[in-house]
Amino acid sequence: MLAIFGKAALTAGAAILDVYRNGMDVSLKADASPVTQADEIAEGIIVSALTEAFPDIPVIAEEAVAAGHAPDIDARFFLVDPLDGTKEFVAGKADFTVNIALIDQGVPVAGIVYAPALNVAYAGEGDRAWKMAVSPEGAVSIRVPITSRTVVEPPVGLISRSHCDAQTHAFVAEHAVTDCRSVGSSLKFCMLAEGGADVYPRFTRTMEWDTAAGDAILRAAGGRTLGLDGKPLVYGKRNQAHDSDFANPSFIAWGRAAEPA
Repeated sequence: MLAIFGKAALTAGAAILDVYRNGMDVSLKADASPVTQADEIAEGIIVSALTEAFPDIPVIAEEAVAAGHAPDIDARFFLVDPLDGTKEFVAGKADFTVNIALIDQGVPVAGIVYAPALNVAYAGEGDRAWKMAVSPEGAVSIRVPITSRTVVEPPVGLISRSHCDAQTHAFVAEHAVTDCRSVGSSLKFCMLAEGGADVYPRFTRTMEWDTAAGDAILRAAGGRTLGLDGKPLVYGKRNQAHDSDFANPSFIAWGRAAEPA
């Protein structure tokens, strides 16, 4: 399945880069978030690949749900964000990603995150995660295993470049985070997964497709994504696929927990 994810993500990424380099048309969705033709082209590529390979597994994709089109979901389904970090993409920054995840019984069990402008991808399933270098031609050239690190004190923090709020700043102060980096898109989960940071707090709105692939990789690398109740984030909260049903609660993503003394 990860091979199908990877091929679909790389093909979608190539289409996104074509728009990125040659200009884009930007419009606003009902929630005032930006959308471009790259979002729509990439989603079409990914959804077609998934439905052809796995016709019995429903696909929940961001732009389709925004347009009011989504299937009912079962215990297993796919979550697709064809272009996470659209604000970064529109601004000409490089930290935007393609995201594909498999959800099983509410848990993200496999996922890929591809950052086409950075020539890097991450994947994870079970208890294994990898980082991959991708050539300018869109081929994986290097693949290395990654693991999250045991959280250090004071922790190194990651915050959203485009969606930071007062509650985030309060968390950073409360946990004595002196090294705090602003990063766009689901790359924050991947940086935790490869041991480059310790914590990513998120209190502003996210949707399940924003987080599922990165969360799958982080969990596979030994990290955790917890709601404010201390329980792991759950996916597929309702059977009817409406946009509001797929909103995440606030969460804290962490690296590996220290072993009990």
